[in-house]
Amino acid sequence: MKAEIINVGTEILLGSIDNTNSVYICKKLVEKGIETIFQTAVIDDIELVKLALKNAVERATLVIVTGGLGPTEDDLTKEALAQLFGTNLELDENTKQTIENYFSHNNKKMTANNYKQALKLKNSELIPNNNGTAPGLFIELNGNKIFLLPGPPNELIPMFEEHVLPKLKTDIFLATKSINTLEIGESELETILREIELHYPEIEIATYASYGAVEIKIIGKDNNLDDLNSKMSQVISIIDSKIHNHIYGFNYSSLEEMAVDKLKKSGQKISIAESVTGGIITSKITRIPGASEVLERGIVAYTIESKIDELGVSRNTIDSYGVVSEQVAFEMAKGLYEKTKSDYCIATTGFAGPTADKEKKVGENYICIYTKDNHFIFYNQFNGTREAIQHKIASLALIKLIVQLNNKLTLN
Repeated sequence: MKAEIINVGTEILLGSIDNTNSVYICKKLVEKGIETIFQTAVIDDIELVKLALKNAVERATLVIVTGGLGPTEDDLTKEALAQLFGTNLELDENTKQTIENYFSHNNKKMTANNYKQALKLKNSELIPNNNGTAPGLFIELNGNKIFLLPGPPNELIPMFEEHVLPKLKTDIFLATKSINTLEIGESELETILREIELHYPEIEIATYASYGAVEIKIIGKDNNLDDLNSKMSQVISIIDSKIHNHIYGFNYSSLEEMAVDKLKKSGQKISIAESVTGGIITSKITRIPGASEVLERGIVAYTIESKIDELGVSRNTIDSYGVVSEQVAFEMAKGLYEKTKSDYCIATTGFAGPTADKEKKVGENYICIYTKDNHFIFYNQFNGTREAIQHKIASLALIKLIVQLNNKLTLN
């Protein structure tokens, strides 16, 4: 079974919202062994929605559409589907009553346009929405399974879990595994992977680079799950034998997830003092469940005075070497250690732009990792926007921490 996802909504293409629905749906389809071959985003225009639907049903047997099911004039998904297949929309009395009850129970005024949400295609099945007023819709037409789902994730996700997934069955298993690599470039990694002879046509290998880390994604399809897992394990073993010193984990979705997991397993804690990164590293860490077990403290010491007051940085050091210097990075990390006694203390200082001090360049930065017995300082200069530079520094700090936690590569 091949799937296509259509996301309807002008706000998506304006960049007003993140298209998280496609990410969620793709992951769930993979778990069911269903391959997504296309994703489409389309504005609230009935002719363009019809075109997107027409293309989708011609190339995919499963079509999942999100958005455009609400009460307003620009909610036209059901209308587009009805026109495409030359059928009419009809009012579902039970859904009409459900919508009326929803407004009554929530003490909200109901306007007449809300009845539009109770319309359905002939021979279709309305999917109940326990978190909003717009029901979903399921219909089988000309060999296609078509699902229309509301756009808000808090409505879509429960509906997908409870009503869509049970209707999806396939005899093909689709499995994915990730190898997380650090301190090796994507081009070098790809060259090594190309030299590996794969004897399994049902397995593919792809690489994805992001801020200094490269993920190797192994994708396999087979009608026997045990055989597929065995083949994928063999491929992973071959890759491990080629780049063992650059592998830092498997199936992690982010650097911060990897760092938190390794800190938890080692029973160690971290504290972070951020200047140039402005709290980004701490924010990344706290997004991971279980962060409270490993994060002792996060301090944003952005000004000179805050570095002196919060971390004990010497004013003479700042005057002599500048606020962006290895000496200041060291004193920030050391001061943080003296305050927290954390196993690892990280400090960042740098220029994210658009300007820098005299004799310094935008993007220059220092990262210090301080422990009870040692410390390491890293200098880099990154290009890009202010935000990009900040995220690159934050990612590098996490990478250097993970390297030390793994104790595989020399920090240099």
